[in-house]
Amino acid sequence: MEVVIVKDSATGGALIADAMAHLLRRKPDALLGVATGSTPLPVYEALGAKVRAGAVDASRARICQLDEYVGLPAGHPESYRSVVLREVLEPLGLTEASFMGPDGTADDVAAACAAYDNALAEAGGVDLQLLGIGTDGHIGFNEPCSSLASRTRIKTLTEQTRRDNARFFDGPDEVPHHVITQGIGTILEARHLLLLATGEAKADAVALAVEGPLSALVPASALQLHPHVTVVVDEAAASRLKLADYFRATYAAKPDWQGL
Repeated sequence: MEVVIVKDSATGGALIADAMAHLLRRKPDALLGVATGSTPLPVYEALGAKVRAGAVDASRARICQLDEYVGLPAGHPESYRSVVLREVLEPLGLTEASFMGPDGTADDVAAACAAYDNALAEAGGVDLQLLGIGTDGHIGFNEPCSSLASRTRIKTLTEQTRRDNARFFDGPDEVPHHVITQGIGTILEARHLLLLATGEAKADAVALAVEGPLSALVPASALQLHPHVTVVVDEAAASRLKLADYFRATYAAKPDWQGL
């Protein structure tokens, strides 16, 4: 696991956008897994700017969702499908033909979960998966005590997660109780995992995920099992890391050819 400490969210977003651009130059039809929420917005803004400037061609890129609310009507502005179309595909000049996601409105939600898990495999697997982290250490919507071998499935959100997400709705009561999420086992099949965390509220979760024991209580700690993980954090989110100085020294000495 590589930990990169940056000064602020804009710097972290630019760094991850550079990694995505490098991947697209090497593999133009790469499958990029995206996360939602406010944290990854600087990534999408920086990558969109590169596309507009002609620094990278994203026209053949494929985009896939990490998770989705269950039961929000099609076209609801806070469905993650709508969010990804608005915040990722449109800035990159892509259409829905480039998009893959689970169906949160399906009559048989369990079947929709299995179908999405299979679709990711049939697409050749995710090349790069962007992740956020919850204040309780969840990734995707894999809440604490999720199976570390889990596949795409239905999950019930904790009240903490619903409170955290209430800012995107008219209030906590509007946040759905259930979601479809890629499981931890599914996430770990991506070739490169990139986690971005900013702000002091994420500091404890970051420290437990990076330096703590492997535990289902902190789902993000499962990233320790993956051979290619990059954790990008600002100074505030890095404030509880015991090995922060080591991480800074390691990144400062990193050769340019190694990449992110």
